[in-house]
Amino acid sequence: MSGWTTIEMGGKPADVFEPSGGKSFGRAVLYLHDHDLATLKDNTAFTAELQNHGLPAVCPHGGRSWWLDRICPEFDGSITPMAHLLNGVVPWISERWNVQPPAIGLIGIGMGGQGALQLAYRHARLFPVVAAISPAVDFHDLHGLGLPLDEMFTSAEAARQETATLNLHPLNWPRHQLIVCDPADADWFEGCERLASKLYSMGIPFESDLETTAGGHDWRYFNAMAPRAIGFVDERLGSEMPRS
Repeated sequence: MSGWTTIEMGGKPADVFEPSGGKSFGRAVLYLHDHDLATLKDNTAFTAELQNHGLPAVCPHGGRSWWLDRICPEFDGSITPMAHLLNGVVPWISERWNVQPPAIGLIGIGMGGQGALQLAYRHARLFPVVAAISPAVDFHDLHGLGLPLDEMFTSAEAARQETATLNLHPLNWPRHQLIVCDPADADWFEGCERLASKLYSMGIPFESDLETTAGGHDWRYFNAMAPRAIGFVDERLGSEMPRS
């Protein structure tokens, strides 16, 4: 698809999108993929939105690592996925486009949605803008199914302690959060509801859409949310880093 290339950054592959029409962008998107490993490289809906908003994007390949600050042998035996993002991907964005945090917006789907929240919750000053589509907040429910998650955690409870909900700091949170999930998403909707309830009870501002339905945990729904997610990130990055 036009505008996309696959390169190596930090020793790992990543798909990179550059909108046509110029090299000075001012802001960028870091997209984290779901457990199905699909980036946005072949996605018409998201690519169109990135082009319309003039946003370059990086989609690193992370395996089934959950994008956590924990070693996942399927991803790498010595560096955590989160460390790779911070020490490999973000510096590449800075060097390539002269875009540094906080001008990098986070977007993710499923596994990547919760990964985007994890990164923003742990580094809120660096990443004040995050849009999570169908985030797999309660990923600990998958422990014991023979997935790489079993190698990362000794038990479901150990995994639960690493969830975004339990890593939300009451005094240090991203200023702009969007959380959307299809009510027909049987796996992840309840976790999104609980996270939204916690955010509300803590008085942390956020936007959400937990009503729109378009196929459950499916690309029909994800694509339907593309305008909302990309638009949200572009607008909020603009409020953080106004255009000159």
